[in-house]
Amino acid sequence: MEQTKIKKINSIYFDNKTENILSELEKTREDFWNLDRYCANFLNMLIKINNSKNVLEIGTSNGYSGIWILKALEEMNNKGRFTTIEFWEKRQSIARKNFTLCSNIKAEAKIGSAIIVLEDLLNEVNNKKREKYDFVFIDANKKEYIEYFKLVDKMLSDKGVILADNILSHYEKTEDYVNELFSRKDYQSQIFDIGAGMMLSRKAI
Repeated sequence: MEQTKIKKINSIYFDNKTENILSELEKTREDFWNLDRYCANFLNMLIKINNSKNVLEIGTSNGYSGIWILKALEEMNNKGRFTTIEFWEKRQSIARKNFTLCSNIKAEAKIGSAIIVLEDLLNEVNNKKREKYDFVFIDANKKEYIEYFKLVDKMLSDKGVILADNILSHYEKTEDYVNELFSRKDYQSQIFDIGAGMMLSRKAI
């Protein structure tokens, strides 16, 4: 018997200003490669379930997913820290404005090649100038996922979580990332057939 897929969402709703901004960003989703609301709600819930306090996003775009991250941190009232990386200044300038309008938590926005920025962040972690991250969301250059992981792994706290998007839609480009995570005994991973395919990995030690 063919399994019926049921896709329902009982998403959290925010203040009117935030909802209006999210609604406008959702209209441009195809142009900015944003998550759909279904996956954004999943991201928001995971951060709260994990009680994350220090979140890193690789791939800011126009700030849609970042707003959901900030709102998760804000709801828990844990004075969380949010760092986000984007290659394109024009995209992140839009995101920074949206962050300011939607949240009272200041986002730390980094511009440049994700690999180079991650190397800089890792250097800060190693030199005790920055705390390790307990949640990382990856949604940038698919071919570079494996390179991101090699750096993120070194600055992810024990029991930290990585969520990667576009795993199924770009499987040929992300396959080495998937294989690496599934081969690691120090990570527990699962792929979810939602949106473009999301892979959730938890550092087990």
